[in-house]
Amino acid sequence: MSLSSRRWLDRQNNDPYVKKAHAEGYRSRAVYKLMEIDDKFQLIKNARNIVDLGAAPGSWSQLLLQRSGNNPRVIGVDLLNFPPVAGLRQIIGDFENESLQAEIIEQLEGKADLVVSDMAPSTIGHHQTDHWRIMRLAENALDFAKSVLADSGNFVTKIFQGGEEKKFLDSMKNDFQKVCFFKPKSSRSISSEIYLVALNKRHGK
Repeated sequence: MSLSSRRWLDRQNNDPYVKKAHAEGYRSRAVYKLMEIDDKFQLIKNARNIVDLGAAPGSWSQLLLQRSGNNPRVIGVDLLNFPPVAGLRQIIGDFENESLQAEIIEQLEGKADLVVSDMAPSTIGHHQTDHWRIMRLAENALDFAKSVLADSGNFVTKIFQGGEEKKFLDSMKNDFQKVCFFKPKSSRSISSEIYLVALNKRHGK
């Protein structure tokens, strides 16, 4: 085992959120990021039609199903296959493919109340390139969200900080009544990831 792999395993073994996720039956520590977002903004409770982009390994979908009440329709989308989550409508494929987006819309059978995206590109370790790549994903997720969200629907997406995020936030204000950055405490301190939370899609947008 390489030194870098050993260090990664040590971080995983010592990470309290990893231990907590295992103890509470969640598939990854990432669930606590969405949990913090929802605790602050109350996005899930009244949502019945939900799209989870970048769903693998399924922890966000688990929480969405738990918190959204009776008989929610949650669609989990990822490029990578992952074990089924009870109650989740799973779609495996490239989100940026128009035919896959059409499949999501068909599964929705109506407008969405909430679209969340934890999608991230394969990183190469070059900060600016990784930033540009995730910003493109976030822009595509936003375009999709605007097309499927009901009036007053909500949108959450992950980005990496790197210079373009403020301009992106400002552009979203045309379509949502409130947009803000949110950095969960459960996000690793060394990570440049941050979430954009867009609330109450404007009528007719």
